[in-house]
Amino acid sequence: MAALHLRPLAPYLSSLPKRPLNFSYSHSISISRRNSRFSASIMASAAKKVLVPVANGTEPLEAVITIDVLRRAGADVTVASVEKELTVDACHGVKIVADALISDCADVAFDLISLPGGMPGAATLKDCKTLENMVKKQAADNKPYAAICAAPAVALGSWGLLKGLKATCYPSFMEQLSSSASAVESRVQQDGKVVTSRGPGTTMEYAVALVELLFGKEKADEVSGPLVMPLNHGEEYTFLELNPVKWTSGSSPQILVPIANGTEEMEAVIIIDVLRRAKAQVVVASVEDKLEILASRQVKLVADVLLDEAITRSYDLIVLPGGLGGAQAFANSEKLVNLLKQQRESNKLYGAICASPALVLEPNGLLKGKKATAFPAMCNKLSDQSEAENRVVVDGNLITSRGPGTTMEFSLVITEKFLGREKALELAKTMLFVH
Repeated sequence: MAALHLRPLAPYLSSLPKRPLNFSYSHSISISRRNSRFSASIMASAAKKVLVPVANGTEPLEAVITIDVLRRAGADVTVASVEKELTVDACHGVKIVADALISDCADVAFDLISLPGGMPGAATLKDCKTLENMVKKQAADNKPYAAICAAPAVALGSWGLLKGLKATCYPSFMEQLSSSASAVESRVQQDGKVVTSRGPGTTMEYAVALVELLFGKEKADEVSGPLVMPLNHGEEYTFLELNPVKWTSGSSPQILVPIANGTEEMEAVIIIDVLRRAKAQVVVASVEDKLEILASRQVKLVADVLLDEAITRSYDLIVLPGGLGGAQAFANSEKLVNLLKQQRESNKLYGAICASPALVLEPNGLLKGKKATAFPAMCNKLSDQSEAENRVVVDGNLITSRGPGTTMEFSLVITEKFLGREKALELAKTMLFVH
């Protein structure tokens, strides 16, 4: 069975305190309502309350990774829409359904407020007076607040909340940031109780830094291990390719991404986000009986179509995100399994990440004669585990990968196979995944 990779935080947290925060966390179970919480815990503090505001034009990857990672740590995260409706149209055609409107949260005390980036989303956050007042109160009360990508410069800087602090942001906003903060180029920058970060490719590190700020290093290490995060971010990314074949498509690759209740939201959103940035035509199809699904960490996503409609088209690639519940739903969908079998029989491309190679592809003979990988704890379900330690494995017309922390590489390899390495590296650099 493959080993879990424990992700060191040190290279990315430029000014975290040298000694760990004192926080005793063993186990907690919490049930949240809008105005009440019932919590049973063993040697644990009450759940930390976190606000993540979202808007039309928010970068979905930055919002969803932050929400997902903080919920993994046990935080009580409220996703609040600053629009008039709960559903926001995030960048790259991703629809997210918030838990509440920002007006519902105005009088709630939060332990952390974290602003995602994306434009025009960050500008909309800046213009929201309710949110501005909440973050200013957070600062006045000496409580943590954070932002990533455009949001440090556009929102926090404009509100005067970075004065005298070291901060970072997306490269094209650094000049604007320098007028309101001491601008630095760290992937993640912490100054006191304020955390800032650069962009989509730094979001997972940023989210783990927020876990460490709220819960301590032990909890951050506990959460980051199963994410299978990269050990470093160099100038390139690597993958294993066996039995290479040319991946072809028309002018734009046609890609199907199924989602279901229990799908891992980070994996789904990263795949969709990256491939749409690469100008692929991505169809997001719900295998449930409605478009809205409840993902594994309770993020509500809205598909483009139901699977019944999606299967009337042909695709250059079908790619399955993971998540235990989602993978089981895929395996139980006869229509999806048949579509995958037709894809293989036609020598077309298919792929899966995390739980899905083990729970969907393997039991249906879709890994027969192929090398593959999967989530580390599920690699024992693969009949051939000889290459399972690799982060991304391409074997002919099949691509597999390990988990949330390998999804960016997985998506970039798909981009490379269709559009070439130069295009994939350009995208990786734009997203700040490599430098």
